[in-house]
Amino acid sequence: MMHKKKDHRIEYDVAVIGGGPAGLMSAYVAAMAGKRVIVLEKNPSMGKKLLITGNGRCNLTNYETDIDRLVQKYGKKGRFLYTGFSIFGPEQTLEFFRKAGLKTKTERGKRVFPDSDRAEDVLLSLTSGLKLDRVTLKLSSPVKKLFTDNSRITGIEIQGNISVKARNYIIATGGCSYPETGSTGDGYYWAKHIGHRINEPRPSIVPLKTREQWVRELSGLSLKNVALTAFCGEKKILERFGEMLVTHFGISGPIVMDCSKYLLENLDKKEVKVFIDLKPALDHKKLDNRLQRDFLKHRGKNVSNGLKDLLPSSLVTIILKTSTIDPEIQVDQISRSQRKKILSTIKALPLTISGSLGHKWSIVTNGGVELSEIEPSSMRSRIMDNLFFAGEVLDLDGPTGGFNLQVCWTTGYLAGKNASSSDLF
Repeated sequence: MMHKKKDHRIEYDVAVIGGGPAGLMSAYVAAMAGKRVIVLEKNPSMGKKLLITGNGRCNLTNYETDIDRLVQKYGKKGRFLYTGFSIFGPEQTLEFFRKAGLKTKTERGKRVFPDSDRAEDVLLSLTSGLKLDRVTLKLSSPVKKLFTDNSRITGIEIQGNISVKARNYIIATGGCSYPETGSTGDGYYWAKHIGHRINEPRPSIVPLKTREQWVRELSGLSLKNVALTAFCGEKKILERFGEMLVTHFGISGPIVMDCSKYLLENLDKKEVKVFIDLKPALDHKKLDNRLQRDFLKHRGKNVSNGLKDLLPSSLVTIILKTSTIDPEIQVDQISRSQRKKILSTIKALPLTISGSLGHKWSIVTNGGVELSEIEPSSMRSRIMDNLFFAGEVLDLDGPTGGFNLQVCWTTGYLAGKNASSSDLF
């Protein structure tokens, strides 16, 4: 809980809680403004989660320069970022890292990576700017308490009963995703006890569980160039095209992860089903012609062999089982209605979503500190005069492709800049 305590000697201008991408950006900007900065990190090293992003390559932003299109990527809450992106968007982010010595490249979908494909180089470009006399990096220092007096934070107690005092404070603790990296929701706890509202943290960009158990038989099967259509009850809610992965618990891969938040949100309302079109390049008529040609080619053989040119053998078994077709029946004996059944299953293989793998396996957190209680141009709390927020602790999340790290850079920049503003000292 929060405690009230009288202020004594101020040691730092800005105290940043959290040494991830948003916290490090905040600290960098505050340090460049000439402020005395301390970064408090619970892990024995900085940027632990940053190092695993993009499978270690670090998709550090998305080079979408149209602000309207950019904010749309974050749904309804994206409007909160409009001012921030106008001040420090993808273009300013790349310029920032260029000046910090990082070379980048842009790949498919406007995704930006370090030229070296090494997340370590992104981290190094941030921490190199913190190697200044006025910056203190305090590792293995989890925060235990925040002290308050009316509408101000007056101090922090870290492990070992050590007190840290600053003029302004930035909470950049991340969300709940990948808790082994230190993102265990601490910032939500402190914000709530200060008086901020917390919207329920949920996993986002996360593998999904299915009710059907046959997925176990296909575990590890990668499906490329497939189409996914999702329904909540009778209402179609989204469509995606691309690559997905079948797992022992359900489904994963790019198109599944990208729409997981929306499917889970709708799961609260009604049953959510997805249908996988395994051959989206072929309409029903063309696929039917293909089936007839393959059956003619394999006449005298069972239907399992008749489908082997079209689909992986493990998938053929599931298609026939779902279609209630005997796999041993000869293709010559397949009726028109049975062939249509097979065709329909190939074009719409059904799966029922039952949940997700949770925060442990989610890339980002959906939910967090209520945005209406934060000033969008500065990231300053509307409740505590000398408190700022940055990064995933805020109720902001976007799809894969560099959009979530861009939130860290933008909000971190704003928090660091405004926590260093002369009118607050």
